[in-house]
Amino acid sequence: MLLGRTDAGMITLGNAALLSRCLAFFCSTKCPGRAILKAYEFTGLVQHSGRVIVSGFHSPVEKDCLEILLRGAGLVVLCPARRLNASRLPNKWQDAIKSGRMLMLSPFDEKQKRATAGLAAARNQFVASIADEVLIAYAHPGSKTEALCRKVLASGKRVYTFNDLANQHLVAMGAIPIEPDHFSGASNAAAGD
Repeated sequence: MLLGRTDAGMITLGNAALLSRCLAFFCSTKCPGRAILKAYEFTGLVQHSGRVIVSGFHSPVEKDCLEILLRGAGLVVLCPARRLNASRLPNKWQDAIKSGRMLMLSPFDEKQKRATAGLAAARNQFVASIADEVLIAYAHPGSKTEALCRKVLASGKRVYTFNDLANQHLVAMGAIPIEPDHFSGASNAAAGD
């Protein structure tokens, strides 16, 4: 598999057309069970909607959701917190890239060979910036995910979170509470709701 480069200088591997109309997906590492179940339900429903999910797919819940998306017909943009490397990709990823359902995208150059906390924070900012809208399944109070939510809301971008008591602090900040099926319909994907 050959790496490519976008006009903006980002390194790519896969279907660059997936960059249009993306929904960013984030979830804190610490996450209550109800939010985990809602994230899994969302992923199972959205994988057939035609909506592209962009994420670092780094936290445990995000990784699980990537597995669900790749088992089905999900469309994925994966942004690692390091440079891209086309060697040693999991077979599921290779298959998804070959079928045009996955794009790997990185703003990092050859020097950033290993993921760090700083690169992960920069990657999350990047993911939020390229997405049309953002879904934060759960942000633990005081976490980096909560700080990212504040920044994205301050930028004026629409941020959603699951309608759950555990996410009331995000709703109080301005996130829009939704049910897991909110993005599952083709009409929602087309209308941007």
